[in-house]
Amino acid sequence: MERSMPGLLKENYEKWGDKVWMRKKELGFWREYTWKDGYEKVKHFSLGLISLGFQWGDHMAIVGDNDPHWFWAELAAQCAGGAVTGPFSSSLPNELKYYAEHSDSKFVVVQDQEQADKMLQIKNELPHLKKVIYWDPAGMRFYDDPLLMSFDDVLRLGQEYEATHPELFEQNIERVKGEDVALIQYTSGTTGLPKGAVMTYANLSSQNEIFYAMNPMDEKDEWLSFILPGWMAEQGLGLLGSMVRGLRLNFPEELATVPENIREIGPTVLFYASRLWEGTASTIQNRIMESTWLKRALYHLCLPIGYRVADAKFRGEKLNLFWRALYVLAKLAVFNPLKDKLGFSKLRYAFTAGALLGPEIFRFITAMGLDLRQMYGSSESPGGTQHTIDDIKVDSVGRVNPHTLIRICDDNHILLAGPSGSRGYYKNPEASAKTWAAGWYHTGDAGHLDEDGHLYYLDRLEYMSHLADGTKFAPQFIEARLKFSPYVRDAFVVGDETKDFVGVVVNIDYDNVGNWAERRRIPYTTYADLSQKSEVRQLIRGEVENLNRKLPEKQRVRRFINMPKEFDPDEAELTRTMKIRRGFMEDRYKGIIEALYGESERVAMEVPVVYRDGRQAVIKAEIQATYLD
Repeated sequence: MERSMPGLLKENYEKWGDKVWMRKKELGFWREYTWKDGYEKVKHFSLGLISLGFQWGDHMAIVGDNDPHWFWAELAAQCAGGAVTGPFSSSLPNELKYYAEHSDSKFVVVQDQEQADKMLQIKNELPHLKKVIYWDPAGMRFYDDPLLMSFDDVLRLGQEYEATHPELFEQNIERVKGEDVALIQYTSGTTGLPKGAVMTYANLSSQNEIFYAMNPMDEKDEWLSFILPGWMAEQGLGLLGSMVRGLRLNFPEELATVPENIREIGPTVLFYASRLWEGTASTIQNRIMESTWLKRALYHLCLPIGYRVADAKFRGEKLNLFWRALYVLAKLAVFNPLKDKLGFSKLRYAFTAGALLGPEIFRFITAMGLDLRQMYGSSESPGGTQHTIDDIKVDSVGRVNPHTLIRICDDNHILLAGPSGSRGYYKNPEASAKTWAAGWYHTGDAGHLDEDGHLYYLDRLEYMSHLADGTKFAPQFIEARLKFSPYVRDAFVVGDETKDFVGVVVNIDYDNVGNWAERRRIPYTTYADLSQKSEVRQLIRGEVENLNRKLPEKQRVRRFINMPKEFDPDEAELTRTMKIRRGFMEDRYKGIIEALYGESERVAMEVPVVYRDGRQAVIKAEIQATYLD
């Protein structure tokens, strides 16, 4: 049934008025909001927007971290017949200008002073901008720009407007239909400027129906809302999941306190991007390395048992009583305490999406006793594939979802078709016609299907590479496997038809490698200094050699370089979803790539960096390439 989110809001207010809908950690305390509270906030903010000139069909941008105000503002705009877009809160002013301008957003709702300052910096470049509304007043007391207004002031305007326009809010809700536009969801922008995928309530409803039919949840489940609030997972599964299934939405105090808040919330469902699962695996391994000898011994004794159980699960094999008993003991001794430390004790469902999660990490997390499932989709077509509880292949991204069609072309191009897909790109008919040619969404991804209907994702089609001798390899596949190492935060695999071997540029994990160095009394000063230590290069060499043992001989990494700085989205090296922008990286770091394939082992490099406040600097370092036999 294709119901709009405004319609569901009204239904749930009437059905669950006094039931808690949202919880937010504020100043050390959990503050609860019922459906009645939320409904009243949305109604008055919506009417306040209308009184300020928000019209049917207008667009609004919301910039901030996950918070009840984010979703109240969204629903308020939708109840007034509008659509919203959610730029990343880490976006720089020029990026916000692009999103606000391209989406034709006449109103922008921001979280705090930091985001308000960004908008004030670009206000003269946005002639159609009417208001910037902030919900956190800290630091805003002496701002007097007429463009600015507080969230509470808009609520008061809405209360006054309701007195002269009774029933308008309810009438507007009745006007919103399933085929109306709800969101403009921008892509990551790995190959250029982000494109805005237009999503209707019908698209979101279909995604929600497919997902929850495969993963039954209800009012007893707790959803942790901390992934990008404008992202399809948070919209179609989190917010809409609360509205259709009754899940309770929980918001951390801030992004930095997510690990702590997870333990307090005890979520039953958790949606992590692949990078966060990689971080979780690194955290577990680092904690074990820093623990007592007894805990390390127990861990190394129990981990093979966990792997045995995980592998049996992947094969659909039922273990005998002996192995089941061993696993119970392993959980009591190691896995359950680890899960409790991470806040995962109550997890019933754990999902991963975004960039490819390496099979080693997937297998490791499953061995810990978590029901991890991989999903595949995109901003344009979110409901592609996913694992189910009784059908998991560790190398795949799951089976094709119900009501979804997948086609694999001769060049391994993945094509999708289904009701959850977008209707096209906003203000970009040429790209829309090309991307949705002949009724199929052309993902730009490469992969293949097996006889059981499992999809195997390889990489972006344009990034599939081959060496001079014709050897084919998928850079992202190799990167995902290397990032299983607790000492590797990121990796950028290079190699093309002019090269004889695969090389990789490595970002060390500064915290884990730093702890490793301190335990061995290896002095260092900065990230750049630590990354170039001979001992650290030998440490990473061992991790690369471990990777090579799992790769075909011709696809093995023959040389690597440790970067003297981390890859950074503020410098356009990564997208805001933390995916590598390969074309940009290949151009920016030509010198480093040449050093990988040159005759000299050492090269003096000047690497530019951009700080969050806009300052620019140059890191000067002598970088050494490491050769493997």
